[in-house]
Amino acid sequence: MTTPSPPAPEQETRGVRLVTVLLALTVVSGLIDAVSYLGLGRVFTANMTGNVVVLGFAAAGAPGFSVPLTATSLACFLLGAVTGGRAAARFGAGPRRGWARRILTVEAVLLGGSAAVAFAWPDTTGTRYALIALTAFALGLRNATVRKLGIADLTTTVLTMTLTGLASESRLGDATGRRSPRRTAAVVAMVAGAALGAWLVVHHGLGVPLLLAAAVSGVLAAVTSGRE
Repeated sequence: MTTPSPPAPEQETRGVRLVTVLLALTVVSGLIDAVSYLGLGRVFTANMTGNVVVLGFAAAGAPGFSVPLTATSLACFLLGAVTGGRAAARFGAGPRRGWARRILTVEAVLLGGSAAVAFAWPDTTGTRYALIALTAFALGLRNATVRKLGIADLTTTVLTMTLTGLASESRLGDATGRRSPRRTAAVVAMVAGAALGAWLVVHHGLGVPLLLAAAVSGVLAAVTSGRE
């Protein structure tokens, strides 16, 4: 059995660095969670930490929360993560550039499909479930990939450990925060995406922010490199 040869350096270094790509994807996550929480019934499809808490609220009968919607999001996210894990097993040994581009292309297609559904069939129960399923699957697929890429402090969807590191390793903590600029950028990116997404949902409905998210993912699929 032959061992795959390492990727040519020039192939991996062409394009935008993965750190920049993951920060842009963090903005997309903010967009997606603004759509899902504000427009799909107070459910998250990117941030599963929040979703587990929401499921607990719904199970306890808190008003405004839905067990079926939240369970759909969790199930589809996990299915996407399983698919991402299988993709990592198949493509992870090759160039990171090609692997990342494949996953981001699939994400762009799924988000584009969700935008098409939102434009074509607004304000129906079926649309709500379809949007939750498509976006949660896309984000599960991406999260599994980002986890395997192993870029420190850039999960693109969860900021708890990022904020913990930012505070604990600051000058007021143990003063070892060499990654503080990256962590700060991740927090700013999430806030910016959520703010933009909320504004778009309130003023333009669900289709526009989903289309924007798909467009950003598509551009990133075309320009990403394999270098950090």
